Amino acid sequence: MFFTCMKTLVPKALRRGDTIGLISPSSHCSSPERIQQAVLYLEKNGFRVKPSRHLNRIDTDPAIADREKLHDLHEMFGDPAIRAIICLRGGAGASRLLQRIDYSLIAANPKILVGYSDITALSLAVFSQTGLISFSGPMLATELHEPAPYTEEHFWGILTSPAYGLSLVNHESHPVTCIRPGCAEGLLIGGNLSVLSSMIGTPYLPQFKEALLFLEDINEPAYRIDRMLSHLGNADLLACSRGILLGQFSHEPGETTDDLRLEKIFDYYTTHVRMEGPVMRGLSYGHIRNLMTIPVGARYRMEISASTFSLQALEPVILE
Repeated sequence: MFFTCMKTLVPKALRRGDTIGLISPSSHCSSPERIQQAVLYLEKNGFRVKPSRHLNRIDTDPAIADREKLHDLHEMFGDPAIRAIICLRGGAGASRLLQRIDYSLIAANPKILVGYSDITALSLAVFSQTGLISFSGPMLATELHEPAPYTEEHFWGILTSPAYGLSLVNHESHPVTCIRPGCAEGLLIGGNLSVLSSMIGTPYLPQFKEALLFLEDINEPAYRIDRMLSHLGNADLLACSRGILLGQFSHEPGETTDDLRLEKIFDYYTTHVRMEGPVMRGLSYGHIRNLMTIPVGARYRMEISASTFSLQALEPVILE
């Protein structure tokens, strides 16, 4: 069942004593000690934790793996005791689930869903089919086993305090570059560029006519980023966006980078399309230690100039 996203669903804020469910809709974690560290971290902060039945299971048969992942996702959304769902990690696999998700179950039980990278597929599909705001942010095996202070503050702040998410502030180590000055209002739509570009042409990608498009990626050479942005441009998704926020396009240690070429590519795709809204680069978002938590589908106002940058919510992203 597909929904026309007419009304945004805003989940309720976390409170100490609430139960957090853990799922792994993408890849497994080869370091299980990280999962235990993350569980202890969540418990230390005053929350109960419920791992899903198949958390971190490995099965080389995609059919079996998908059944288990869907079972866990549906069980967590259907369990009234669960107030938030946090994903294990990214990797691959979430996009295989989209056609068989029970979106009516999710719409009837709106709650916090957190994850980024490959979880981009799940976040965008859930928003496009139900209107539920989810949170593109830290995961168990990649950040929450040992979160940086900035990551930790953003994560708990935005999930527990309606006031916190009204203004998203960049980390001091991430300089902001103004590619095109201006201001615009719209819905925060985006995530991992590789995953998002693969969703073009499916019913699970939200409309971009009101989008403040935010993007990041990791270990992608400049020519592949060029190809993916070209795909977005040819699909007319860049032109109809109201603004663009480019996050961190990072690389693992030892990987070669071509920052100058990337800079030219970003300039090209944000000046040679018909979109006239503001464009910035340097958002504290991506496969990085100091990670911003972004509410996918929330309505914000971005403003960027040579000397200032602000990202302000126009509506609540979490409810009391």
